[in-house]
Amino acid sequence: MRRLGRFAGFRQGLRGFWDLMQRLSNHTLHLAASGVELPAYDRAAARIGVVHFGPGAFHRAHQAWYFDEMLKAGGDFAVCAVAVRSSDVADALTPQDGLYVLAEREAEPRFRVIGAIKEVLTAPRDPARVLARLADPAVRIVTSTVTEKGYCLTPAGDLDLDHPDIRRDLEGGATPVSFPRWLAEGLAARRAARLAPFVVVSCDNLSDNGDRLRRAVVQFAEAKGDAELAGWIASEVRFPSTMVDSITPATDDELREKVMGVLGLEDAWPIQRERFVQWVVEDELGDCSGAFAAAGVTLTHDVAAFEKAKLRLLNGPHSTLAYAGLKLGHETVAEAMQDDRLAGFVERMMRLDIAASLPPTPGLDVAGYIGAVMARFRNPAIAHKLAQIAWDGSQKLPFRVLEATAEALAAGRPVTRLAVPIAAWAHFVRGRAQAGESITDPMADTLLDIGRRMTGEPAADVAGLLALRAVFPRAVAEASAFRAAVEAAYAGLDADPAAVLSA
Repeated sequence: MRRLGRFAGFRQGLRGFWDLMQRLSNHTLHLAASGVELPAYDRAAARIGVVHFGPGAFHRAHQAWYFDEMLKAGGDFAVCAVAVRSSDVADALTPQDGLYVLAEREAEPRFRVIGAIKEVLTAPRDPARVLARLADPAVRIVTSTVTEKGYCLTPAGDLDLDHPDIRRDLEGGATPVSFPRWLAEGLAARRAARLAPFVVVSCDNLSDNGDRLRRAVVQFAEAKGDAELAGWIASEVRFPSTMVDSITPATDDELREKVMGVLGLEDAWPIQRERFVQWVVEDELGDCSGAFAAAGVTLTHDVAAFEKAKLRLLNGPHSTLAYAGLKLGHETVAEAMQDDRLAGFVERMMRLDIAASLPPTPGLDVAGYIGAVMARFRNPAIAHKLAQIAWDGSQKLPFRVLEATAEALAAGRPVTRLAVPIAAWAHFVRGRAQAGESITDPMADTLLDIGRRMTGEPAADVAGLLALRAVFPRAVAEASAFRAAVEAAYAGLDADPAAVLSA
């Protein structure tokens, strides 16, 4: 019986060894199938120079890819990835030595093993190791993708002292909970050791994300009663603002199976994105600027101009495709772009209306950007659902469409095409409400109430929607030219969509 037990244990150990030999790692990398790009540098020799908070899909598809490029050029930009709460990333990537596959989903896909992440930590589980990394003299950059919620801000942009995480951190728990406290403690450790501060690079979709994060960290130090640290952070630490862009669909079993077939090894958490990738960073990186620029990062003193271009030329047309596309019976962006009426309309709106609202900016080729956006929308390998893009219209449309509309009205430019996404949104609200369906939107109850009262009569239906002051500024809602254009488009999308889209 004892022999049988030993044999069973041997078999179990052998099975575990076999499983490891089938999984992507430093030890199995040489078994990867040809045609997959492998790290073109010595991972063992690469020093960790970056700490990243929030190593979700977007970081691994975007910033980690850029750091992989920098490592190819010989820089010390290996990454220590820190999960603020969940251990899922560490559990998936630690057995793989941080390696994973990035699949570029295009008509002709590409697969690349990213080696930039050398260490994965979970903050609640490894607090001492996280703090040690932040205090490491070799670390020069701290990046983040913690989403807007991770900044713990009030609507006015100040640190929310009533946020549960901030309250816990101010009460003095041994382990930081919030992202602002992690940064404050890491910077305090460097200041105490007389080390230069690291540069904090926010990669979240927030306007002025660098300034917002600086304010949060400074105010946290002040709230802790350390005025000297707060002053040092305010005067000595650089928080460049950034803009990031690349469509990154979620990982699914289909991707895992595809990667397994191409790589010949198992990857617990591969990542996918489109081939287009953009990272615009305020030129406040110090001696790291050259490495970032060489890797393809755009350095500028006007990140806001690039943010505006993305909101208006990518996100605005995305919303237009969503609402108009759903009205015409389409399901995905790529499918909507196969409708020549809709694709042509979106391109004319971008080139004739939206481009006119963007100031000339060094490094920003507006015509080229429009061409790239159109190609991205047509990508058949990414099934971006219109119904998902249609979420949160009350929050998105003011920045994506209405700001450009207000500027066009003030300048005396036509708003006929800019009215179409608003009219299509009105149809979306009406259709969902009268079908008894839900709307994913912070103002869902209000919108559904408006939608239920719509009768199909353009003037009344449009007036009910334009009365929402939380969405429509008075100068836009009460402009006769805009109201007439929305009413005409609203009626036309029912009676003759082709005529509306030929504008």
